[in-house]
Amino acid sequence: MNQFLQQDIKFLGGVGPKRAELFYKELQIHTFEELLSYYPYKYVDRSRIYSISEIDTTLSHIQLRGKITAFEKEGKAPKERLTANFVDGTGMVKLVFFQGQKFVQSNIKIGTEYILLGKPSVFNGQINFVHPELDEANKNDGGISSLLQPFYNTTEKLKSNYIISKSIQKFVSLLWQNIQETIPETMPDAILQKANLLPLHDALFNIHFPQSHELLKKAQYRLKFEELFFIQLDLLYQKNIRLSHIDGLLFHTSGEYLNTFYKQYLPFPLTEAQKRVIKEIRRDLGSGKQMNRLLQGDVGSGKTLVALMTMLMAAANGYQSALMVPTEILAHQHFKNFQTLLLKIDVNVGLLTGSSTKSARKKIHEQLINGSLHILIGTHALLEAVVQFKNLGLVVIDEQHRFGVAQRAKLWQKNAQPPHILVMTATPIPRTLAMTVYSDLDVSVIDELPPGRKPIQTIHFYDSKRLAMFGFLRRQLEAGRQVYVVYPLIKESENLDLKYLEDGYEAFAREFPAPNYNISVVHGKLKNEDKVFSMQQFVSGKAQIMIATTVIEVGVDVPNASLMVIESAERFGLSQLHQLRGRVGRGVDQSYCILMTSYKLSNEGRKRIEAMVNSNDGFELAELDLKLRGPGDLDGTQQSGLAFDLKIANIVKDGQILQYARDIAIEILTNDPSLSFESNQILKINLQRSKEHSVNWSVIS
Repeated sequence: MNQFLQQDIKFLGGVGPKRAELFYKELQIHTFEELLSYYPYKYVDRSRIYSISEIDTTLSHIQLRGKITAFEKEGKAPKERLTANFVDGTGMVKLVFFQGQKFVQSNIKIGTEYILLGKPSVFNGQINFVHPELDEANKNDGGISSLLQPFYNTTEKLKSNYIISKSIQKFVSLLWQNIQETIPETMPDAILQKANLLPLHDALFNIHFPQSHELLKKAQYRLKFEELFFIQLDLLYQKNIRLSHIDGLLFHTSGEYLNTFYKQYLPFPLTEAQKRVIKEIRRDLGSGKQMNRLLQGDVGSGKTLVALMTMLMAAANGYQSALMVPTEILAHQHFKNFQTLLLKIDVNVGLLTGSSTKSARKKIHEQLINGSLHILIGTHALLEAVVQFKNLGLVVIDEQHRFGVAQRAKLWQKNAQPPHILVMTATPIPRTLAMTVYSDLDVSVIDELPPGRKPIQTIHFYDSKRLAMFGFLRRQLEAGRQVYVVYPLIKESENLDLKYLEDGYEAFAREFPAPNYNISVVHGKLKNEDKVFSMQQFVSGKAQIMIATTVIEVGVDVPNASLMVIESAERFGLSQLHQLRGRVGRGVDQSYCILMTSYKLSNEGRKRIEAMVNSNDGFELAELDLKLRGPGDLDGTQQSGLAFDLKIANIVKDGQILQYARDIAIEILTNDPSLSFESNQILKINLQRSKEHSVNWSVIS
């Protein structure tokens, strides 16, 4: 971009320091260039003017041409409103202004002809337009003309300072009129021709001032393609650098530890999917390149066993392993399971959490430094600077989306030579997201459950069926099974009409009284020792019912639990519902999930509940969840101050553009891995610029 576009927004006519401060804080717009990159979210066709007699209230925004004949104040404060009669010769409509009434009366003149733009509605049998736009019919404001009017997102703070969509439109128009030269291109001619893209200058002009529907579509396509292309190019370029410049620790052998475990102590036969994934990992570890692999697998598919077998390979080659998990409950569970599985194998496993005692920490630190500790399992405590390894060769991150980029990076910087990385998730990642966020990882998928597991049956009950739910639960308990009950809230909320844990506990205690039944309670506000005690009561079978919040979403493994009841299930997203459901179905008995909801279900909520009842496929549900809710913070960068933020592209709707952009990026890097060709210098320069102004996608994973 030229120097002109790097200027501070405050130097644009009409903005000034005060408005510039609002642009900084509310929209993160600092420069002229960033204003040009703030794209409209919709357009209204202004090529047609309706007459009042034609108005149909099902229409969206329409235009009228007419005059105001009178103003009138109606109602009393604080609901006082200013109304105006607007006529065009075929009829009359009422204009309504709740805010800015003084401004309207000072600036809008009776008897002057205006073009009105607004959405018609009906109140008391009268057609109304609330806060319409009014422009003098014969006045030329000097702006750039376009029959498609752009609308820009604003905030309440901006609106209260009279910066509305039309204000932003005027600023963009003024900026464009001051641009003296063509905006420099960011793509080589070869890509423009191959992908049939508008030049950048033309695309930016037509995104803000579309001269036709066709040019608007071409402008949108060009800018979406560019945004997705540079993300893909960055990820794939960094992957090339990692593979060509960073030597991986070489694991020469699978080793005796793994062979002994596999032949004598494997708890159940591996599935074909597990065998396939272990071969993929073994190939990585013996390649001399650093492994950077994402392991996806539904809840209960056996990812942790694969991770353990990988750690045994590391130990056999003289390297230590670290397993980082998001909760102490899960850390304790993994530690206990690993100790049981490795009871007769000479591999030393340690546990480090925020609750570890001073003496336990001292012992672990000593064993890490002298190399006698092979596997360390822990929470965020592993990130502390005092935790140093003699020879860290493998890092495994469980439920990796819960850790920020900066946190993950701390762990694999604990070795002079980068260790091998295995990140695991039970949250299925849709294909478009995997291409965008995890493109620099190799992906393995465990797509089958261990033998003997039965699909979980999911049932939807409205709150009126609570007695039927209690009856179903009682039959499960009489059969010797255990039950989870999950609530979205701990305490009652004034703002949310949802079931909450404290009230639920009382209801269940009445229905299933002591001493016949024992109920344990687990939620995030409990002290850690109380949480661990309650969890242990349930794991050991001393408690038959566990009432909890979503703290049990990750990693609680009780094969005897056969029923999951989720209260106010409409409150949860599909991925979270699927995760919670995965807490049961871990034994050989038939398991069930009951989704309790109110009758007041939104259309989206109904779709989620129906999807849960009809499908156990985590990937299918994840795709639907992405479509219903959008990407959100799925890159796990929240804690590092980054955000999943695309200016114009949408990874759900623009999956085809994403795939095409990725294919072209792969083709370029296949022929020129370091972007050293003269024709690709423009890409190298703009790749660096895009990284300075956005998320560094190359370090997301």
